[in-house]
Amino acid sequence: MYYQGILSGMPFFFGIGFVVIKLINPKHMHLSETWFLEGYIDFELQKYRLLAYLQEVKKCFKAAKLYPQLSEIVYHYNNLVAFKQKKLALQGRFPKIMDRIAENKLEIIYKRLTEDNDLMHELEIITDFSLHEMKGTISEGAEIYEIVEKQIKIKPVGIQPLYKNEGYLFIRCQEGNDLKVYFYTVSLLEHKDSRYKGIKLEFIDTRVKTLANTYEQIKIELVRTIRSLPNPPVYIVEYPLSLPLEETILPITRRALVKYL
Repeated sequence: MYYQGILSGMPFFFGIGFVVIKLINPKHMHLSETWFLEGYIDFELQKYRLLAYLQEVKKCFKAAKLYPQLSEIVYHYNNLVAFKQKKLALQGRFPKIMDRIAENKLEIIYKRLTEDNDLMHELEIITDFSLHEMKGTISEGAEIYEIVEKQIKIKPVGIQPLYKNEGYLFIRCQEGNDLKVYFYTVSLLEHKDSRYKGIKLEFIDTRVKTLANTYEQIKIELVRTIRSLPNPPVYIVEYPLSLPLEETILPITRRALVKYL
């Protein structure tokens, strides 16, 4: 079974939204698209490569940093399932992540390997082990995701217009007074015969919420200074815990706002 996330607006698994990410990130260890086929195909070698990667992913999860690690591991899980099931048309399933060259590379390697029974047996051991280990790690990330998602509350600020595809989003941790202001844009993403909503966030400013400077007052100031939207929809997202903004709060908030709108 494929794990399905919001990779370019696709359906989601476990009620979890996954954002589109780059697989190569210099800040953390990564696996290539065909990592299990590279170098000497040996179970012990690939086992330790995978476990080192998953160890780093779990460290991020323990620090409540979900992205891009959660999206990456879901991608790798689906990639292994596709290889195991001989369904190699990954370009359509993962647009903008795996290009045609990588897809062809995987198919060519697979055809060569089918002629070697010993290698195919070794690969079967590698993929079975990897799927089991990845599934457990994905479940850890999914559990954190669901806990955080339940804590995030979205509320409208003032009267909302009928047009809600562009507006402002306030994000604030309840432990502090700093308020992050974002401009959001809703777009429709097409995949085959389906259409999905996606949200782009653009950071504008940081404001301070006080008894005098309320959410409504901040909204009024935005309308005065930014004339492009005279009557914008504005929403406030509050979360009770101090969590990583970029790696956790923003990705989950995007998903929550899509559902809310």
